[in-house]
Amino acid sequence: MAESEPNWEWYRTFLSVLETGSLSAAGREMGLTQPTVGRHIEQLEVALGLKLFIRSFDGLSPTDAALELKPYATGIAATSAALRRVASSHGKEVRGTVRLTASEIISVEVLPPILTQLRRRHPGLRIELVMSNRADDLLQREADIAVRMFKPAQDALVARRLGSIELGLHAHRRYLAAHGVPKSIDALADHTLIGFDQENAYVRKALEQFPWLSRASLAFRADSDLAQLAAIRAGFGIGICQVALAARDDALVHLLPGKFSFKMETWVAMHEDLRASRRCAVTFAALVEGLNAYIRG
Repeated sequence: MAESEPNWEWYRTFLSVLETGSLSAAGREMGLTQPTVGRHIEQLEVALGLKLFIRSFDGLSPTDAALELKPYATGIAATSAALRRVASSHGKEVRGTVRLTASEIISVEVLPPILTQLRRRHPGLRIELVMSNRADDLLQREADIAVRMFKPAQDALVARRLGSIELGLHAHRRYLAAHGVPKSIDALADHTLIGFDQENAYVRKALEQFPWLSRASLAFRADSDLAQLAAIRAGFGIGICQVALAARDDALVHLLPGKFSFKMETWVAMHEDLRASRRCAVTFAALVEGLNAYIRG
């Protein structure tokens, strides 16, 4: 292996080539020329003393060494991005980039007005939003702050519980006008239901409490909460939606509230190393304030 330390940018290029499968596609994604991408890969191979890619008829194929290095390169890229965010935040005013992660529904339906108010108070802030529910985003420095529907378990995080968001059964008035309003849980068997596709820990927990909500009973299946919400709004059928969110739309009707209710704990968390960061502190506080108001309805 060469004694020279590889440039961090080479790792970012390496990851882009891994994901896109070609030098030209990686160049388009990164805003670089194909020769520059090729030079980055060659320089990284020399520095590491490894062959990372083999040319094939349909592009570049990663070697076993490249696949083994991928998680480490991902960590380097995330750390590099975090370093740039911290560096950009220093100055007299609250400024710099804050990278947030939250679920689809929270990201699209709840956070925009909260972040708009935050930006008005601190125009030097820039927001990066990642729609994800992965538990390890913060420890890997892929995000600064996370909004999660479960209690973060990692010791290295600062977390605050905000309360519980209630989920309920909802349908559009057009659907109910055409098919009637169910008066009981048993009556749902005669209706068009919207729900999950693949089971996960959250779905299995819900099924323990509501076993009738099986995959076989669903006429519309999607693992995207946004897709399910869109189907409810379109009048496709009856689905599960956050009660506070549905209350904003007079066309959505909350069904069987006394017989179906599911609560999701809501937390805001960030890495403990960011306690002293002004950009993260004001963003954390804004999220706590805005989400508390949303939960209270």
